[in-house]
Amino acid sequence: MNSDELTNLVREQSLDVLDRMFRAVELVQQRLDRTCAALSAANVPYAVIGGNAVAAWVATVDDGTVRNTRDVDVLLAEEDLGRATEVLQAAGFVRDQVRDTIVFLDGPNGKPSQGVRVLVAGRKVKSEYLSPAPLVSQAVEINQKSIVELSALVEMKLNSYRIKDRMHLVDLIQVGLLDSNWPSRFPGLLGQRLQALLDNPDG
Repeated sequence: MNSDELTNLVREQSLDVLDRMFRAVELVQQRLDRTCAALSAANVPYAVIGGNAVAAWVATVDDGTVRNTRDVDVLLAEEDLGRATEVLQAAGFVRDQVRDTIVFLDGPNGKPSQGVRVLVAGRKVKSEYLSPAPLVSQAVEINQKSIVELSALVEMKLNSYRIKDRMHLVDLIQVGLLDSNWPSRFPGLLGQRLQALLDNPDG
């Protein structure tokens, strides 16, 4: 293989990687749109949480700084799980259970990593968390979707506090949605975690 052929091969592979990356982002958005549209049409209360909720809030200030996410996470009331299952299955999703979490796979051959993860409102995600997940009523409408309120979203991220949660919190800090007035809104360790990020957002 000569140098021109090698250059062309590398270029083609690079374009293929970019195409797959853009396609993955597009599929996440489509999955989110289908989920929200199906639940809204059936009048099933829900709230978008996780990375898509962070993106929605960040976009209210600066859509150019939105971070892509591969996850679709929604909050549902326990009493609505049955109805939500009917609605989402009619939209092409397949209910599954991954450990202790309900996941709606995107079709019979869908992967859990590419599904819709459901958290139950008012219940602790993990026993060691300091507070439970918010209620579905703790949501506002952003771009025709029900998005968890900012304070509730921040509390969820402070409870989880994985690397990606800290990154999401820093995103909210950098666009000015969180400032020095926020740590006092959260109890003990949660407020301390937020203060640490405010003091040193670059880690």
